[in-house]
Parts: sequence; structure tokens; C-alpha cells
Amino acid sequence: VTAKTAFLFILPQYNVSVPTADGELVQYHYGLKDLVTILFYIFIAIILHAVVQEYALDKINRRLHLSKVKHSKFNESGQLVAFHLSSLIWCSYVVVTEGYISNPRSLWENYPHVYLPFQVKFFYLCQLAYWLHALPELYFQKVRKEEIPRQLRCIALYLAHIAGAYLLNLTRLGLILLLLQYLAEFFFHMARLVCFTDENNEKLFNVWAVVFVVTRLFTLTLYILVIGFGLPRVENQALDPDRGNFFSFLFNNILFRMSVLLLVCLFQASVMWRFIHFQLRRWREYWTEQ
Repeated sequence: VTAKTAFLFILPQYNVSVPTADGELVQYHYGLKDLVTILFYIFIAIILHAVVQEYALDKINRRLHLSKVKHSKFNESGQLVAFHLSSLIWCSYVVVTEGYISNPRSLWENYPHVYLPFQVKFFYLCQLAYWLHALPELYFQKVRKEEIPRQLRCIALYLAHIAGAYLLNLTRLGLILLLLQYLAEFFFHMARLVCFTDENNEKLFNVWAVVFVVTRLFTLTLYILVIGFGLPRVENQALDPDRGNFFSFLFNNILFRMSVLLLVCLFQASVMWRFIHFQLRRWREYWTEQ
């Protein structure tokens, strides 16, 4: 009895045997029991967060003697560098082994992707657990009140996108988009850490600027490829929530398809505008100091 209960917390649930040409393949779909597994990994994420803070970031902070504001930002970037690096390696391994990069058609072929390989489902559960654990960490880390709205916005956006891809059976597209997003975020927070140790060293910010622009272009191209050309060609276009087909039938309507792409372009344009504004402010501060 205890073993069955433990497996409910530790391992992904809802496994099914899917017949293939070589026999049977064990895959997974989602359900309410996933909440129990996510809860367990929230506690794991809190423990790992404390370990990184205690044995790495606090020791570095004692040597740097940073102000309270910089101390908070250093801890934030330090935690995110560790998370983004591990997620990048893990996500890269998943998309390569599952063949999503070598075969881009797999991102929309046979949609809806109701059944997931073990590593894909486990990755999504851990991602949701991490971003949910970030909510109590705002209290544990004693984040300043001025910083809380920004961090809540960031957490909410990640949870909405990851949970949306998971629940709407767009996990393959979600994996590639997360890989691109985490790549840009890793360089940004790494640049911040380097800047805290040496304020005159901003070379990594320049690297991040290039990576950010490239990842935005790839993200926009991917949206156009999947939404504009891929999903409208899916064979099963009927609304069928029982089979996980929620909205592919809408993409037959060119007006709906163009509206979605327009919203995506506007969102990416707003992100690029914020990026350009940030770069202009950096250059203005640099020339003022000169």
C-alpha cells in the first residue's frame, strides 16, 4: 500500500500501452493525479533552491559585500542561472532524442499529441513544479515589495505558457519555445552575475543581445510555421475534446489564423521594443559615464 502511494507522488501517472509496428510502447497522458506529483516536486524544488542558496550564492555574497538591492538581484539571477542551465541541458536532450529538431513536421503531424513519452511528461511536471515553487520562495527569500509585482508577472507568464502547452496537447511546440526562451534568459542572468562581480565587464550583455534577437526571430518563425502552415493541414479538424483536439478546426478559418498570427507578432514586437529601450538606456548610461 505504501509503495503504491509513494509511486503516486514520485512517478508520472496515467500510463497506457500504445501499439506500434515494433510492439507496444508505454506512453502517458494527463489527469488530476498529476497535481499530487507536482506537489511532491514543489518540495524538491524548495530543497534544491535552499541548497544552491546556502552552499553557493551565500558564500559568494559574503566575498562581494553587495548592497541589499544588488544582493537580492544577485540571488535571483544565481538561482535562475542554475535552473536555466539544467533545463537547457535537459530540454535539449529531450528534443534531440525525440527527433523534434531533425523532423520539424513532427511538431504538428498527428495532432493532438495526447500521449507523451515518459521524459516529455516528466519534464513538464518538473517545470510546473519549479515555477509554482517560486511563489512561496517570494516569502522565504524576503523579496522587496517593489520587486514582487514584476516577479509575479514573470511566474504567471511561465505557468500560463507551460500549462497551456501541456493541457492543449501542444507539448512539442512548447518544448522548442522553452528551449529558445531559456537560452536567452540564461545569457541574461549570467551577464548580470558577471556584472555584479565586475561592473566594467559587460561583454556578456552584448552576447545576450545577439542571442536574444536570434531567439526572437526563431520563435516568430516557429509560430508562423506551426500555426500558419502546420496545424491547418492536420487531418482531424473536428472539435473533439475527448480526444484532446481543442482548436485545430479553427485554423481552417483564415481570418482566425491571421488574427492569431497578428497577436503573436504584436507580442513579439512589444518584447523587442522593451529590449531596444533597455539597450538604449545602457548605451546612454555608458556615454554619460564616459
